[in-house]
Amino acid sequence: MKKEYINLIIEKVKHLKAPTKRQYLLGFVAVVALLALIRPFVAGEGSDAVEEETFNVQHSTFNVQHSTFNVQHSTFNVEKKHRINSVPSYKDAFPDLQETQILAANKNGVRPVQNREEAEKRKNELVYVGESPYYHVDKLNSSIPYLVPRAAMLLQDIGQAFYDSLYAKGVPLNQIIVTSIMRTKDDVARLQRHNGNATDNSCHLYGTTIDVCYNRYHAIDREVRNDTLKWVLSEVLRDIRRDKRAYIKYEVKQGCFHMTVR
Repeated sequence: MKKEYINLIIEKVKHLKAPTKRQYLLGFVAVVALLALIRPFVAGEGSDAVEEETFNVQHSTFNVQHSTFNVQHSTFNVEKKHRINSVPSYKDAFPDLQETQILAANKNGVRPVQNREEAEKRKNELVYVGESPYYHVDKLNSSIPYLVPRAAMLLQDIGQAFYDSLYAKGVPLNQIIVTSIMRTKDDVARLQRHNGNATDNSCHLYGTTIDVCYNRYHAIDREVRNDTLKWVLSEVLRDIRRDKRAYIKYEVKQGCFHMTVR
């Protein structure tokens, strides 16, 4: 009887394909449990000692080959989470001023619209950027949720890269929050009454420019410290800027990254 059980185990092992970690664990537990069950039964047959070549599974049989059960350190070593490094200086990493961004806005954007009524007639040039799985749009009081296709794709890629980076670093998922998108001429005029940074020739007029706040986030899994999320976001935006996809300015008073698609 003991040989039948052991042979059954050996035959199963011989025919196993390379297992996943989960399969290995389940298989290991099952084998240990089975051996634990049959050991008392084997002892009851009057055998004082189990033959070494029978029960002590040989190296070539149960020392599962590299492709089967002999899981190396690199297999069982849980993948290390990436470190959060942020950037040495926000001001130095994101220095692109209005003079630089307005050139890109003029090149890649649409002709500014006077008001929302005119914007509605220009939807063939613009893409609606409301809620998305990759970002959260704040309530817009001084802008409208439209961008040129190039900028809309940039925003989605930033949101997706932020997710990927959070996952790689073991940080619970949070969405970036968009606070300002395309502005009409009327919007700019209203802003100038209480915001000294609002200019007549705002980059936001062209549908190319986005403001993403760095001191608030929209929790998906659970809330995380804003500083931690800001560090991760800064790494994502640094890479976006290095890839020459956007000009980015770190805005201290507005608490946002102000970016224009290139």
